[in-house]
Amino acid sequence: MTGDAARIRLDKWLWAARFFKTRALAVKAIDAGQVRIDGERVKPAHPMRVGVRVGVRKSGIVVEADVLALSDRRGNAAAAALLYAETPQSVATREAWLAARRAERDSAPRFAGRPTKRDRRHLEDFLAER
Repeated sequence: MTGDAARIRLDKWLWAARFFKTRALAVKAIDAGQVRIDGERVKPAHPMRVGVRVGVRKSGIVVEADVLALSDRRGNAAAAALLYAETPQSVATREAWLAARRAERDSAPRFAGRPTKRDRRHLEDFLAER
């Protein structure tokens, strides 16, 4: 981790904080307006500062986080978690979205497609047992 005096680009910080797998994906998201700093659209080279609020939209959900530290190196997930603190509202929204997604997945039918010839024979045998 580097100090506040160093200039860290937004795309590089997002990559180091593990919001995106590559810097190219981070740049693409920033250019598309999916990343905002304090509610404002910015460019990929925007200098990051400690204390700003970053909003990242991924998969239809917005993650709001306060920047706690700056780093230009991508480390493990534990090191990346030290770079930001997610807001309580963001955590609650994300957990509600995940619960809804799980409920939707659990209520969906579990058919892999058309039944095989063997499955069809078993079904016909079962229905013929009346």
